[in-house]
Amino acid sequence: MHPPVSTLHRFYFEPAAQLSFIDSQSVELLVTSPPYPMIAMWDAGFSAVDPEVERALEQGQGQMAFERMHWQLDAVWKEMERCLVPGGIACINIGDATRTLGGVFSLYANHARIIAAMERLGMRCLPLILWRKPTNAPNKFMGSGMLPPGAYVTLEHEYVLVFRKGDKRGFAKTKARELRNQSAYFWEERNQWFSDLWEFRGAQQKMGRNAARTRSAAFPLELPFRLIQMYSVAGETVLDPFAGTGTTALAALVSGRNSLSVEVQPELRSIIRDTFAATTLEQLNARQRLRLQEHLDFVAARGADRFKHHNAFYDFPVMTRQEIQLQLPALEAFQWQAADQLEGHYGVLKADF
Repeated sequence: MHPPVSTLHRFYFEPAAQLSFIDSQSVELLVTSPPYPMIAMWDAGFSAVDPEVERALEQGQGQMAFERMHWQLDAVWKEMERCLVPGGIACINIGDATRTLGGVFSLYANHARIIAAMERLGMRCLPLILWRKPTNAPNKFMGSGMLPPGAYVTLEHEYVLVFRKGDKRGFAKTKARELRNQSAYFWEERNQWFSDLWEFRGAQQKMGRNAARTRSAAFPLELPFRLIQMYSVAGETVLDPFAGTGTTALAALVSGRNSLSVEVQPELRSIIRDTFAATTLEQLNARQRLRLQEHLDFVAARGADRFKHHNAFYDFPVMTRQEIQLQLPALEAFQWQAADQLEGHYGVLKADF
């Protein structure tokens, strides 16, 4: 058996809180980065839905504005829980905020507020990831500089919160088990990806002057790519209710998963299409090829005689029995089937380099 030969990627330009068009228990994984409450670039969006947010900000009532912003996210998480299959996973990239309102400087702990919301929904909180984004900024502190105690720590990390709906998923059917086995990650990838600290740079924004584009805060492809390998199986469906420029959908396409992307700003439709149009098959397959190359480098560095197991398809050694059926998808073609629907076609990536 080979990984799925095709995937489907649908884009919906609707408010994220209105996911009623998505069937209940039809999604295996959610990967998203919502607007961050109390980050100024998102004020207008939250205020458009709830004018009381703008009023609270103008009056310096930070905690009230913070809570009302999160009420909007709470509605999305409720719909997300409905859409997830039992045992499905939700991964939410979020940063905390710092802000001065009414002359008072405060931290607004978005990650803690989302954890509380998820627990109220009955979602089970799993160990989280700290994503540290290196910066070369010379002035990393906030406040009065060298005079204690007036300076504040600068936030240089964001969170990837991980939740599960109920108990672990089962893979009782033979086909499901085989697809899961083929979707394995390498032993050395497990050791890197399942660390609680990730460090790589954020995505550079090359989006021109369009008003919708200036509101984008896309995460880099590496973040959803890792999460999709870690928490889903080839052919399953990944949901992003805050799709932005479509990075999660792109990572799902690269990974041989289906995707559902929801974005409230219809003006981002053309940007999403431009992103896919400007990306070649070689570029899309580069991340999976890197996985193979890094494993071959790992084997060479360790010495092939120190491995106990063998992947017959790739004819190279692996560390564990769980890797012996591993196969990586190779995207062979992709095209738009309709205005907001894209299809990918696959083979199996060969280790021919």
